[in-house]
Amino acid sequence: MKKLVLTTFVLCLIATACKDKKQERVLDMNNPFFSKPETPFHVPAFDQIKTTHYLPAFEEAMLQQKEEIEAIVNNSDDPTFENTIEALDYSGELLTTVSMVFFNMCETDNSDEMNKIAEEISPKLSAHADDINLNPDLFKKVKSVYEQKDKLSLDKEQMRLLEETYKDFVRGGANLAVEKQARFREINEELSVLSLKFSNNVLNATNAYKLIIDKEEDLAGLPSSLITAAAETANQDEATKGKWVFTIHNPSLLPFLQSADNRAKREEIWRAYSSRCNGGEFDNNEIITKIVKLRAERAQLLGYKTHADYVLEDRMAKTPKAVYDLLQQVWVPALSKSKEEAAQYQALANKEKPKFNIQPWDWRYYTEKVRKAKYDLNDEAIRPYFKLENVRDGVFMLCEKLYGLTFKENKNIPVYNPEAVAYEVIDNG
Repeated sequence: MKKLVLTTFVLCLIATACKDKKQERVLDMNNPFFSKPETPFHVPAFDQIKTTHYLPAFEEAMLQQKEEIEAIVNNSDDPTFENTIEALDYSGELLTTVSMVFFNMCETDNSDEMNKIAEEISPKLSAHADDINLNPDLFKKVKSVYEQKDKLSLDKEQMRLLEETYKDFVRGGANLAVEKQARFREINEELSVLSLKFSNNVLNATNAYKLIIDKEEDLAGLPSSLITAAAETANQDEATKGKWVFTIHNPSLLPFLQSADNRAKREEIWRAYSSRCNGGEFDNNEIITKIVKLRAERAQLLGYKTHADYVLEDRMAKTPKAVYDLLQQVWVPALSKSKEEAAQYQALANKEKPKFNIQPWDWRYYTEKVRKAKYDLNDEAIRPYFKLENVRDGVFMLCEKLYGLTFKENKNIPVYNPEAVAYEVIDNG
C-alpha cells in the first residue's frame, strides 16, 4: 500500500512539473504572430509586425512543430496516411507563416537588424529541419506508409504528397548511417550560414557602389528620366547634392549601359557590376569555395556523383547530361547569331575615333544603336506606354479574358510598405 501511494505521489509530482513547464511558455500576445490576424483573408498583420517579433515567433514556431512531430511519433496506432503523412504536412503552420513573412521582408528591408536575425535564425532552422528529416522513429512511420502505398485507396494528390514526403526524407539523409548523419547535419548548418553570407555580400556590394557624375557633358545620350532619377538619388546624400548618382541596380545600370555616350563611364560601371564580391570588403571567393566543397561532400554522402546530380534529380532535366545536351543544341546557333551581331556592332564602332574593338560594356550600347537604325525604335519612345499602371491594367485585362479572374483593390488589407497595393482576386468562372 505504501509503495502504491509513493508511486502515485511521484507520478503526480512529474505531472505537475510537466504542467508547470508548459505554463512557463507564456506567449506575448502583443506579438501579432501569436494570434490569428483579424484581417481580410487572415493576411499577416504587416502594420503591426516589428523586427523584435521575429525571433520569439521563430522559437515558438519551432517548438510547436517539435511537439506536433512528437505527437505523430508517439501515436500508438499503426501508421496511416492520415495520422502520419497528412499530420506531418499540417505540422509547422506557424513556422511556415513566420518564415514566409520574414524572408520576404528580408528581400525588401535589408537592414542590419534584419540581417542579424537572419544570421541567428538560419542555422537554427537548418538544425530544426534536420531534426525532422533525421528522426528515425518518424521516418520509420513514413516508410511504413510508403511501402504499402499500392494497397491504399489514395487519390492523385494524396499519392503525390506521400511520394514527395518519402523522397524528401531520403534526400534529407534519413537513410544514412548515424555517423554520416552527424556529418550531414554539420554540412547543412555550415551551408545555411555560408549561403546567407554570400547573399548578403552580393546585396551589400550592390548597395555600396555609386557612380558619381559631376559634369553635365558626361550625361550625353542618357534619357531624361534616368538623369532625373540619378539627380534624386544624389540629393538624398549631402555629399552628392547637385550631382548625379548611378547605381548597379538594374533600373539604373541597364539603361546607363544602353544609352551613355561616355565609353569610359560605361566601362567603369560595368566593371563595378561584374567584379562585385571579387575581393574587397564583401569578398565571396573563400565563401563560394567552401560552399562548392560542402555541396559536393553532401551529394557524395547521399550517394550522388555531384551536387548537380543531387539537385537535378528533383527537377525537370533529371540529369546533368540532359542539361548539357540542351545547352549544346542551343550553343551552335546562339554562337553563330552572336558573331553576326558582334560584326554589326563592330562595324558601327569602326566609325568612332579612335577605333576600338567591341568590349562587354559596349554591347548594350551598340545593340540599341542597331535597333534604332533598323527599326527606328528606342526604349524612351515606348516607355510611356509601359508605365507600371498600364502594364498592371493590361495583365488584369488578360486574366479576365483568359481565365475569368477580376481584381479588386482592398484598402483594408494591411501592406508591408505604403507604396504596396493589395487586391482581391475574384474567380468569375
